Amino acid sequence: MTTLTNDQIRQLNMYSTYTTPPEHPLFTRKQLEEIDFLPVVQAITGIDNKTVGASYFMRRYGMFVSTQFVMLATYDEVWMGDASDIMFGSNVEYGNKGISMYINKNGYVDVEQQPREELIRKILHDQIYSVILEIRKQSSVSPLTLWENVFGFMLWHYAVLLGEPSTATQARIDLELLKSNSTWQGISSTSLFNTYLKGYEPAQLLHTQVRTTCCFSKDVPGLQKCGFCPM
Repeated sequence: MTTLTNDQIRQLNMYSTYTTPPEHPLFTRKQLEEIDFLPVVQAITGIDNKTVGASYFMRRYGMFVSTQFVMLATYDEVWMGDASDIMFGSNVEYGNKGISMYINKNGYVDVEQQPREELIRKILHDQIYSVILEIRKQSSVSPLTLWENVFGFMLWHYAVLLGEPSTATQARIDLELLKSNSTWQGISSTSLFNTYLKGYEPAQLLHTQVRTTCCFSKDVPGLQKCGFCPM
């Protein structure tokens, strides 16, 4: 267990992830395996289509899980808490009702001595792929759409991390592992993130139509079409 700094907590808050209990709890990550959670997401947000609701939920979760790679490159720390220690709660942001993540801050651990590829594979498999599988049980949304909902945040993070001298070296190591097919064993035969990047550097893809699928944010009440939309 590590102790989060105020700066780390601020970074999490920027991506709708909080370390205090929610005023309006909905369900935990563990309960995604036990309940029909998409109708709850739709009821909170006013989304009337299950596919749109599924994509919205993954974008929100992606805001948290993408920060794992920021914490990894910047502090050699990642969140490895129990699935029951991630709570989803109803929140109001910019006048819109939505869903945010609430985590037990004691779940962060120092991983400097752990094998990097194994660690990144664990994040991809246990914290992203596993959630995609649960969403796919309740919706026919494309798995590629769900992956790209996370990749959009990761793209921004790595563009920033690679541009900062203090994080560039470690971020480059982590990025190359994310682009390696071997890191994706048990998930995909090839690196989905490498395919997403299309041979470009993250900074080169900012403000471009890098996505191959639509995330449907344009169909979420209060939101607009995202800047990566291929449509």
